[in-house]
Amino acid sequence: MTTPTRFSGIALPTVDEEIWRYSRIGELDLAKYAAGRLDTTLEVAGDARDIVSTGSFADCGRAMPIAVDAFAEISAIQSTGPTADVTIVRIPRGRAIIEPIVITRTVSAPGVVATPRLIVDAAENSEVTVIERFVSADDVDALVVPIVEMSAAQSARITYLAINELGNRTWKIAHQQSLGERDSSTRIYTVALGGDYARVRTEARLIGTGASTQQVALYFADNDQMHDFRTLQTHVAPRTHSDMLFKGAVAGTSKSVYTGLIRIEKDAHGSQAYQTNRNLTLSEGAWAESVPNLEIETNDVKCSHASTVGPIDDEQRFYLESRGIRPEVAERLVVLGFFNEVIERLPNLPVVAGLRDKVAAKLSGAS
Repeated sequence: MTTPTRFSGIALPTVDEEIWRYSRIGELDLAKYAAGRLDTTLEVAGDARDIVSTGSFADCGRAMPIAVDAFAEISAIQSTGPTADVTIVRIPRGRAIIEPIVITRTVSAPGVVATPRLIVDAAENSEVTVIERFVSADDVDALVVPIVEMSAAQSARITYLAINELGNRTWKIAHQQSLGERDSSTRIYTVALGGDYARVRTEARLIGTGASTQQVALYFADNDQMHDFRTLQTHVAPRTHSDMLFKGAVAGTSKSVYTGLIRIEKDAHGSQAYQTNRNLTLSEGAWAESVPNLEIETNDVKCSHASTVGPIDDEQRFYLESRGIRPEVAERLVVLGFFNEVIERLPNLPVVAGLRDKVAAKLSGAS
């Protein structure tokens, strides 16, 4: 490991900045972490092994040309030398990768700050699905700062799924950024169940006519966990389409924050953008904040945003209990039904198949 002095010139953000409002960033002591790496394993079908490689920071920058914040700066610093951890998935023109590429990143050592970086570069009319899992034991005190850059060329199709199963002492501050060219499709899914403080910033930029993006997240916090999401849907080109659906639940004394922005730029006429965030509070000590926003610079567009924060519907609970279902079972059924809309949008993959069971297990622990 190297020493944390590499980060001495970097000023961490504060809650005074709007984009970090409501966060727990003031609790972060970067000095207690030394630079390190995660244990990474790859599951790649034989016919796709040639498209996956390792690289360095020199390979980054198409979807994220500049370091957008302090954590992107930290990632840039660590993407060189012995701490470099850059995985590249580059799909040639016209090639469709049928089997998903699964990347499992395990935090094995406490006291590290790790900055894994994933680059997905899909050439014209290509297709790929990438799953990235983050795992750690409950006693591992560490900071994970992952960055994902996705670039979809004309008519390319990228599906990306991030799964957070980190232990309850690990922090995760993630940044997902995608770039969509003409008639491309990017689908970005996030499942967040673990971590102490887990933040995901997801930005989708549609720069080609007819490009589309979908952002979907399921999150569930209990005990004193916190999930923090920031999304940005930017429409640059005409007739582009974005759809965002985030659903979460908080129990115990946990918290969640969602802040999102739809930005329609002046040349993006004929575009459609939708943004929905729903939250369930399952106990009196739980807290959720939802702040959707619109910024529209042209006419001839269709946009909507919606958000809700509240407890389980009493009528739904009463309906189930009146049919002889025990209260704790009724609550579990209502929560699973609440999440079902998100689960049905997730890709039909084996790693997703047990998601309902994981949510049910977490709900049982929070009851």
